[in-house]
Amino acid sequence: MLRELHISNLAVISDARIELASGLNCFTGATGAGKSLVIGAIELLLGLRSPAEMLRPGAEEGRVSGVFDVHDKLLLQRIEQAADVQLQNHAPEILVTRRLYASGRTSISLNGQPITFAMLKTVAEFLVDVHGQHDHQFLLKPSNQLDVLDQYADLWNLRRDYHAVYQQLQQSRKHLDELTANRTLRQQQLELYRFQADEIDNAEIAPGEYEELTARSTVLANLEKLKKEASATHFALYEADGAVLERLKMMVAVLAELANLDAQLKDVSTGLRDATIQLEEVAFDLSRYLDRLDLDPSELAEVQERLNTLNRILNKYGQTADATLAYRAEIGQRIHDLERATDDLAALQKQIEPLKKQLKSMGQSLSAARQAAARKLCPLIIKQLAELGMEKCTFTVAFSSPPPADGLDFPATPFGLDQIEFTTQTNPGQLALPLRKIASGGELSRIMLALKGILAQTDRTSVLVFDEIDANVGGRLGSIIGTKLRDLANHHQVLCITHLPQIAAYADRHLTVRKTVAGKSTETTVRTITANDRIEELAEMIGGQHVTQTTRAQAKELLDSASPPPKGKKVKGR
Repeated sequence: MLRELHISNLAVISDARIELASGLNCFTGATGAGKSLVIGAIELLLGLRSPAEMLRPGAEEGRVSGVFDVHDKLLLQRIEQAADVQLQNHAPEILVTRRLYASGRTSISLNGQPITFAMLKTVAEFLVDVHGQHDHQFLLKPSNQLDVLDQYADLWNLRRDYHAVYQQLQQSRKHLDELTANRTLRQQQLELYRFQADEIDNAEIAPGEYEELTARSTVLANLEKLKKEASATHFALYEADGAVLERLKMMVAVLAELANLDAQLKDVSTGLRDATIQLEEVAFDLSRYLDRLDLDPSELAEVQERLNTLNRILNKYGQTADATLAYRAEIGQRIHDLERATDDLAALQKQIEPLKKQLKSMGQSLSAARQAAARKLCPLIIKQLAELGMEKCTFTVAFSSPPPADGLDFPATPFGLDQIEFTTQTNPGQLALPLRKIASGGELSRIMLALKGILAQTDRTSVLVFDEIDANVGGRLGSIIGTKLRDLANHHQVLCITHLPQIAAYADRHLTVRKTVAGKSTETTVRTITANDRIEELAEMIGGQHVTQTTRAQAKELLDSASPPPKGKKVKGR
């Protein structure tokens, strides 16, 4: 519900704080007092009216704020999603503020956080339904009318199941189209990856092999030099006359003898002896090396051939063995994916036909249920309209089929096989017109009142605003409208501007709008009235500015007749 409305520097209102009740709120006042400005402020707050020329003359900034109490968790979630604002950690209180500036700029916030105009429009549809203004009403949109019919017929589960199949079919068809369109390219890629995989596999690359072969190739290419130089070194160390080791052994013997004479030479003698032993081991190792150093021309050719093979593969796929093997693993996954895509193509082709049949069957069930609901709903609406003084009015739900969907042999939308529109014939001899094309604001408001009265139990919109609902309506019909507004207010908060005391008498909260002129300044105020003030207001509405005891008595009688009966007691005709 809209708990509070604050208007600042808007047209003739400098500052007004309006507290509203949870039931039926009626605004009354003389013609031109500014009642429509209150509705205009609500429309401005909800993004339903342009702020052009609404700023109070001389003011730099104007503001309209609305405090809404929303206890429906699903509705709070939808508002969060629409406005991208976190609400659940707060009390179920939503503050919507719209500021307008003399420069023409406007700003919008929700719970103090800035939101866009598009976000505001979406949030507004969840909170308030304004009737009497032709272009900004939720129920005038055919897409929303379909929602209303489905809600009335309790078809949300069936519609959700249909939508899930529709989405699955669309995704399957999209995937199939992509697979079909890319079939040639996919086959080319598959052939390329298979060739590359075979080439790498045939090379049989082993980790560390390239480094080993490179080292062996160097040895084989320099075998003669290695053998010649190593032999010369071994000869000088061990085999030549006066070889290094022979002379060292003589020196070791001399120092050993000297060390017996002088202990200070003992370490020197030991060091030379150890060095000679190590050098002797080097000579033995060098001898063994030379024994193994045999030239095999075929081995050199084999190593070079293997290195050429590895260099060719590594240069193509990774520069190193590890990188090439990693690339082989990567294209292996790609081959798997491409082969699976081919399998998916066949599987998708088999899936789509059953999905089409299932979608068509579910859509036909949904259509049949909607048509049955429409046959039930239309007489109820017509009866309500007759009670509201529109005895000659007819109401129908026009069904039509959209063009066949792409790739299907039957019409299908995300929400079923139907397009619907509420149509009405307000006067005999006229054509039945869509609800959105009705010219009379009063007729439109009464049709909305009839619809809302029937749909009240299931409608999630928390606030309903009715303007011009009593246009061309007499006192007798005013009481009927008042009764229906009060019944509607059992399920929604209702705001209503009225000129009829018969309607105002049914208000749970009665607010009066007054305009005063002081010099060149005009000021409109809004206040809640009760008790005697309310009787005086109704009496003035009955008899004009000259209030008499008779009009006061009539006003009191209206209030008494409009008062709800005590619990458990039924009133005849009510």
